[in-house]
Amino acid sequence: MVQIIAGEKGKGKTKHLLEKANAAVLAANGNIVYLDKSQKHMYELSNKVRLVNVKDYPITNCDEFMGFICGIVSQDNDLEELYLDSFLTIANMKDDEIHDAIEKLDIISEKYHVKTVLSVSKNKDELPECAKAKVIISL
Repeated sequence: MVQIIAGEKGKGKTKHLLEKANAAVLAANGNIVYLDKSQKHMYELSNKVRLVNVKDYPITNCDEFMGFICGIVSQDNDLEELYLDSFLTIANMKDDEIHDAIEKLDIISEKYHVKTVLSVSKNKDELPECAKAKVIISL
């Protein structure tokens, strides 16, 4: 299942994403991974959440990012939840790729039973139709 926290830059999406990740630790039996564009939020996350700085890896386009996600999922059979902060930035995504990327994440999420939560720097009405129904918080 893919969930989206949507809103313009600076509206507080990361705060909600961090809260959800930290709350998930209390109920999780498996692992939780948080992908971000820096280490900036390291001290705001529970030490039980694995923080991955995507900028440490040579990812230059959306397809490479999807391969990166598949690598994370394939190497962790206990992965329960995946949090992606600044989704459009860390995935190096163009506007016309959002629809396909969310569909692929949905397939990965369902097949491997990994809940995926994204923060997207767009208003809900700017998202493709497939994404609008997945918005859980709109700022």
